[in-house]
Amino acid sequence: MSSAFDKTLAALDALHAQDPQTTTLSDGTAQPQELAYAQRMSRWLERLQETPSDLLGIAVRAQHLQRWKLQRSDYPEGRIGYLTWRRDQSARAGDTTAAIMEEAGYSQEEAKRVASMIRKQGLGRDSDVQALEDCACLVFLENYFADFSRKVEHDHMVRIVQKTWGKMSPQAHALALTLPMNDTCSALVKEALGSD
Repeated sequence: MSSAFDKTLAALDALHAQDPQTTTLSDGTAQPQELAYAQRMSRWLERLQETPSDLLGIAVRAQHLQRWKLQRSDYPEGRIGYLTWRRDQSARAGDTTAAIMEEAGYSQEEAKRVASMIRKQGLGRDSDVQALEDCACLVFLENYFADFSRKVEHDHMVRIVQKTWGKMSPQAHALALTLPMNDTCSALVKEALGSD
């Protein structure tokens, strides 16, 4: 691995692999939960953009970096607690990723740019930040939506789908509508979008 990009991804994946929680993949094998998430993010980026920049590729791979180190339960209940937790998560992931990038040979400016993407600064105005958000929404809908919908009250789940949809680009909308979904999830999406 000679390139700064390869070194950075390898370092990120080594941290992802330390996640104590595991998930079972479709082939039945277990994998650290965060590593599975990061790889899913990268796969969606490949579908969204034919030739994404290296900086975007790093930001997408690092979005949930060491997320297990800041527990949601350590923050107050409710929306303010949730938003504070998310802000702290993205700041921590951005700072850690920036340090890894500089160590691998990227400039401070490039590292700051990636940290800014991970913090989702410029969402709605910055095409790279939008691509990262699209990946996150698609990973959620493809891999976590069904389980999540079983734990959350129906009307709240409809609002979550509406908020998720509102953050996505038209291209991501089109991809999301091709995802296989069980009847419950499909009905939730139709209700959220106001379609029959």
